[in-house]
Amino acid sequence: MAGSGKTTLLQALAAHLGATDTPAYLINVDPAVADLPYEPNIDIRDTVDYGAVMEDYQLGPNGAILTALNLFATRFDQVLDLVTARAPDVDYVLVDTPGQIETFTWSASGAIISEALAAALPTVVLFVVDTQRASSPMTFVSNMLYACSVLYKTRLPLVVVWNKVDVAPAGCAQGWMGDYDGLSDAIGDDPSFAGGLARSMALTLEVFYEAIRSVGVSALTGEGLPALLAAIADAAAEYEREVAPDVAARAAAAAAAAEERQQGHLASFRPSATGHGATSPTPPPR
Repeated sequence: MAGSGKTTLLQALAAHLGATDTPAYLINVDPAVADLPYEPNIDIRDTVDYGAVMEDYQLGPNGAILTALNLFATRFDQVLDLVTARAPDVDYVLVDTPGQIETFTWSASGAIISEALAAALPTVVLFVVDTQRASSPMTFVSNMLYACSVLYKTRLPLVVVWNKVDVAPAGCAQGWMGDYDGLSDAIGDDPSFAGGLARSMALTLEVFYEAIRSVGVSALTGEGLPALLAAIADAAAEYEREVAPDVAARAAAAAAAAEERQQGHLASFRPSATGHGATSPTPPPR
């Protein structure tokens, strides 16, 4: 989520891993970020000039982010070659994405990037939430709906990261994830449409909570980072156990479909026995 501190969290993770001599590879795919608190190994800004895209195509901020990601995605095979070449030497590949869900998770270029990574390496999604923005039941349910949409779209193991616990503890939000009655009581008897919708969505999301992990952290102080790394390791094991076979099956199906299309195109160019271009037998002499 935008403003949740995801870039600061990535910097904190990189610093924590560096302090424990754990090698990591850092990638930034947010073209609009002005300054990074870490030094990325690969940076989209070295390939695409966000400001120039905005000016040349007369786009707004989100339109320019989408266009920059589209341009970057056309070369992501080269990025993937670099990542897979370094993968044996590192324990983590950390990717910093744009915070706007609609510009990455629900865009074609975002899907290309996430699916390419998931096909090559065990991949886990961190959904970072500003804990202060989930302090009320309504905003909590809203954030969980966003997280559910990310899980649905990516089909990858997901960890909800409640960031900024140094400002607002995550205990209340994490408690609501496992206690529908408590959340319903917090919503109260609000007769409005929003209140009824929140109660309905909260009940529906109970099944969703069973499929995700939740960790409270502070990117500023480093609190909770070991627990986050443990949750990532657990999610990576889930990827190997449940997601990798599905990814392989989808890749095989896509390859078979591509081969079938290619054969169909080749067949359309072959002259038929009776069609145009066929050679007629020479008639016998009289």
